[in-house]
Amino acid sequence: MTSFDIADPSPWWAPERHADRRPILVARSRFDAAVRLWLAERDFLVVDPPGLQRSPGNETHLHAFGTTMIGNDGLGQAMYLHTSPEFTMKKLLAAGERRIASLQHVWRNRERSALHHPEFTMLEWYRVGEAYDAVIADTLAIIALAAEVTGIARFEFRGRVCDPRVGAERVSVADAFLAHAGIDLLATMDEDGVPDGDALAAQMLAVGLEVPEDRSWSYLFSRILVEKVEPQLGNGRVTVLDRYPACEAALARRVLGDRRVSERFEVYACGVELANGFGELTDPAEQRARFEAEMAEKQRIYGERYPVDEDFLKALELMPEASGVALGFDRLLMLATGAPRIEAVLWAPVAE
Repeated sequence: MTSFDIADPSPWWAPERHADRRPILVARSRFDAAVRLWLAERDFLVVDPPGLQRSPGNETHLHAFGTTMIGNDGLGQAMYLHTSPEFTMKKLLAAGERRIASLQHVWRNRERSALHHPEFTMLEWYRVGEAYDAVIADTLAIIALAAEVTGIARFEFRGRVCDPRVGAERVSVADAFLAHAGIDLLATMDEDGVPDGDALAAQMLAVGLEVPEDRSWSYLFSRILVEKVEPQLGNGRVTVLDRYPACEAALARRVLGDRRVSERFEVYACGVELANGFGELTDPAEQRARFEAEMAEKQRIYGERYPVDEDFLKALELMPEASGVALGFDRLLMLATGAPRIEAVLWAPVAE
């Protein structure tokens, strides 16, 4: 769609550089309008959660931007820019909303690359009383909508190609690990889903994979996922990676009949993760335990932890069964415009 040159040393606001980027930015505006229309036609109410929160989220590897809120008394209170509007949106579900969406900026620290930006746009939506298959179908429809709005025939990224208009494949995490890494993932957990890092390390050695010094199950899982599995996903057609291990799905409910896995899915195109969704966990006691485990691991790895949103845990007592998903608006637009990196689809990138 554009001849955008990532090696161009001129600033993003230079007229000639802006002119080069403008076709993508116009496409961004059109896609934004199309998504909002799509949501309205399906009775989603677009809400506007505040970005400033007491807790930015409680997942081990998510890093937030912290700040201090000064009250009228001059005293400071630690606050964070949210990594997702999830906590606020679930409070709205507890309040009685049944079908809501948000299209707004979120912030994640320690993330900057071709696919990551410290401030980016997230599309997040929830359906009360509907299985997570419904939001999977929504996600695939929005991916196809992006291709329709931009008129692109197929997505391409780093030599990989994906046709967003053909039917998606749906594969479990366990099956994907077995097919692409030779790892029997479920065999490394007990029947209640408690993982065994040594068992996973032993399987990695058996299939010739290097085992790093950190042998925690979660770290090994992430290494295998990123290095062996993700590059094989979303090639030719979109992939829905389904049924994540319960220990890797802090906000999802477990699958009935198999406590080792949860109702969590991710959607990929050209090896790029586009969306992350759940059959939502609504048990406050289990949610608290998961948050505490995640923050203990964060403390072990990074030497820090974030507070738990007690208000959110109280709201879970009233929250009905629901499914939800968050989609990276900028990443999808990258693929739908052929842009080489995320800054190309942003009106203005964060200064480096």
